[in-house]
Amino acid sequence: MPRLRVPWAVACFVWACGVGCGDLDPPCPSWGLCRAPLALNASPPGQGCGETWWGAAGLGLWGLSSASLVDSFPIDPIQENYVRNVRNCIFSVVYPTPFKSKVLLVAVSEDVIENTLDLHISVQGTSDFLQFVSGGKVILGSVPLAHRYGGHQFGSWAGQLGDGRAHLIGVYTNRHGERWELQLKGSGKTPYSRNGDGRAVLRSSVREFLCSEAMHYLGIPTSRAASLVVSDDEVWRDQFYNGNIKKERGAIVLRLAKSWFRIGSLEILAHSGELDLQRRLLDFIIQEHFPLIAVNDSDRYLEFFSTVVSETANLIALWMSVGFAHGVCNTDNFSLLSITIDYGPFGFMDSYDPNFVPNTSDDEGRYKIGNQANVGLFNLNKLLQALKPLLDPRQKQLFTELFRAKLGLLGDDEDDNYLIAFLLKLMEDRRADFTMTFRELSEITEDQLKELHIPEEFWALQDLGKHKLFSEWVSMYLLRLEHNKGDTDIKRRKRMTAVNPRYVLRNWMAESAVQKANLNDFSEVHLLQQILQHPFRRQEAAEKAGYSLRPPAWAKDLKVSCSS
Repeated sequence: MPRLRVPWAVACFVWACGVGCGDLDPPCPSWGLCRAPLALNASPPGQGCGETWWGAAGLGLWGLSSASLVDSFPIDPIQENYVRNVRNCIFSVVYPTPFKSKVLLVAVSEDVIENTLDLHISVQGTSDFLQFVSGGKVILGSVPLAHRYGGHQFGSWAGQLGDGRAHLIGVYTNRHGERWELQLKGSGKTPYSRNGDGRAVLRSSVREFLCSEAMHYLGIPTSRAASLVVSDDEVWRDQFYNGNIKKERGAIVLRLAKSWFRIGSLEILAHSGELDLQRRLLDFIIQEHFPLIAVNDSDRYLEFFSTVVSETANLIALWMSVGFAHGVCNTDNFSLLSITIDYGPFGFMDSYDPNFVPNTSDDEGRYKIGNQANVGLFNLNKLLQALKPLLDPRQKQLFTELFRAKLGLLGDDEDDNYLIAFLLKLMEDRRADFTMTFRELSEITEDQLKELHIPEEFWALQDLGKHKLFSEWVSMYLLRLEHNKGDTDIKRRKRMTAVNPRYVLRNWMAESAVQKANLNDFSEVHLLQQILQHPFRRQEAAEKAGYSLRPPAWAKDLKVSCSS
């Protein structure tokens, strides 16, 4: 699936030695040089400064800064770290709590380390890096922060929530001019921990590390994961809330996002009557992340909300197009930059089912996959009550456009909505596998479809073919393909395989990796990490592992909860 253009992307930054960095305090006159420690990947002779890649082999002079956040808002005046109700601020200053036992770095994203953080991959072997990503070391120039926010959870106002086990450890502006906020998840208690222990466990951390990177390579806006560490610290969890408390291992993910502000960031201020601070936060968000909106425009808030509606609808349509259910679509988990954040009990559909619910805590199915658009509308209405007419037409249009692409259809046809709905109904009736049905439609030839000859390896289409109306749908589909002007069967299949993934992080795959990780075998974590970087390309290792085969029988009983 093609990567989306983010309309509020950070303005282009001229990469040259003389450019100062506004994120450093005081500003550095040689930004590129001050980011580079002694051990660098040297540029080829004659390469200009603007083309140099500062691949730091150690943390050295690599730096973070919290100045843009700390200087922009009032900070919680109470410095002690205890649970409390916080008012009149956006952040509390609070330091991570290091693990007591030995920490093991079990996975990193080479792409994030080198292309986002400007570090050489060899940095993963240093003790400084291990201390940094496990919360044992704070980079000079950064002030660890916990963000105050609220939210509607399962439709009801939950009051103050906030970063209860996460620390924003600084902001990094890389050589591309991109501003990234770095956050440790599972790094200890904060004033917003409520009754929690501030920790994350290995099973949920493995899932977040793998899925955030998998979503990135699917072309879906998301937070990123740089590293995963595990300790032998004991963390106790009642995974399914049935009174069966078990000892698990604590883990921390270093994750990145352009911003961690979410709908709940604004909700808490509105509910508390802190309107001046709410305006201040909105203006900051617009100035930093929505460059197409003029900060002095009297209608800037309306433009902001309109953009969030459009981009959130876009995000949900993208989720739906790959069969992804977030699992906990609360307002505190919906990013104002419309990226996927806070991976908890998510799930990719195996069999197509609009009632698919990946979260065992969601007894009423509020966040079932077929209701995500409605939930998105609910959340956006909590941000602005007048957003409903803006979301509905856009959502329907995006849904149709995305599924036209998944079926290889060119141009518009008044019957396309019916063709798409017809297929989804067949898939629902037969509980056809979502991912592989579309993928196999991408790989099968038109001649094979005309003859209704479904090869044995196309197991998902064989399942679908048992529906009594399958041949009728195929006839409609082939007739519609004839309307693709200047198209060929080879071109169609090439287009479709580029938007229909062959591999997604199914729950059974994540569970298999988690089970091995619990035995200190991280081989499947690493395998999945590599496979999911190329979800649209057939890979021998993935085929050998059975990642495109029918899910195993034991996966039907697999359950995931909010407990982590």
